[in-house]
Amino acid sequence: MEGPAGPKGTQLRREHRITQVFIELADTLVDEFDVVDFLHTLAEVSVELLDVDAAGLMLADEDGVLRVMASSDDQAELLELFELQQNEGPCPECFRTGAAVVNVDLRRWPDFAAAAAAGGYASAHAVPLRLRGQVIGALNLFRTSTEPLADEDIALSRALSDIATIGLLHERRHRGQQVLAEQLQHALNSRIVIEQAKGMLAERTGLSPSDAFTVMRSYARGTGQGLSMVAHGVLDGTLDTSALLTR
Repeated sequence: MEGPAGPKGTQLRREHRITQVFIELADTLVDEFDVVDFLHTLAEVSVELLDVDAAGLMLADEDGVLRVMASSDDQAELLELFELQQNEGPCPECFRTGAAVVNVDLRRWPDFAAAAAAGGYASAHAVPLRLRGQVIGALNLFRTSTEPLADEDIALSRALSDIATIGLLHERRHRGQQVLAEQLQHALNSRIVIEQAKGMLAERTGLSPSDAFTVMRSYARGTGQGLSMVAHGVLDGTLDTSALLTR
């Protein structure tokens, strides 16, 4: 009989952590809900819970064009941007077809395969985000291994993409039931402001863009402000850089 340290114990700990994460994500759906922070958290927990090395989320703007919304790290963001620039890879295909793209040979997209390899990734997968039958984006998953993504990880990735959709629905309720296209565009506009502030803070402090984002997010959470509000403060100079770094 296997003890807690064996495979059974490992599985139980993983299941417990999955339960914890879903509770934590549900707890973020409060009045101060910040959709950009929420989606970044979702990308990070995707890496924690799934057998993947990086993750990201893309949403369609009001014209139906995919945009990068959140990434677990800078390398994943670069690869997501490459997918959009070249309009090839698992995420654009997933968005076009509405079907999950998993365990597919990357050589079907030669340019993307080369870019993925240059970034250290050997496989990539995408799961659609659906809202009332409409595909509104996709969850990207990147791995350094060519081993197939396990069935349980595929199922969990679908659950995480559903959580992303729930978060977007929650924001929509707080914004007066605005039409879906406007709501998604608002989220994307918030991300643009945050990306600009992240770059400015990185330049001022010498931090990496990823670390600059972490500093802004920690400050936002610690002060109860929205991430986009903190980003506006960085951009217009009303938020002192030293206050961010010493929080």
